Amino acid sequence: MFFAKVKSKGELEAAAKNLIDAFKGQRIFALYGKMGAGKTTFIQAICKALRSEDYVTSPTFALVNEYTSSDLSPVFHFDFYRIKNIEEAFDMGYEEYMYSGNYCFIEWPEMIEPILPEEYVEVKIEVEEDETRLISANLNK
Repeated sequence: MFFAKVKSKGELEAAAKNLIDAFKGQRIFALYGKMGAGKTTFIQAICKALRSEDYVTSPTFALVNEYTSSDLSPVFHFDFYRIKNIEEAFDMGYEEYMYSGNYCFIEWPEMIEPILPEEYVEVKIEVEEDETRLISANLNK
């Protein structure tokens, strides 16, 4: 179980590092949250915690972006918001990414839940009235 209350963008980096540390050995992270909750911003902070120097943006139209971590291994960032059906995930070869052993961060995993790996970290981002982000995570088996 992981929980962070993030009141500012500056606190996001510590939360990102703590999330990765809390789930050592896990590589699949499914991020749930409403539009504008900060999923992409949190993935940017996670990539920074993995010491990636790449420019991190949402792969809204490309479906997947690839970044490089400090050890030169790939980091995959998915955005399934625009897919119309699960077949699109199969067509893009999602299995090669998800079962590669590399980090995979998934925005809008609701769109592909039936084909998510058996074990993944479910990350939920909720926004309070004062714009504070409540980030919680559990291992989903």
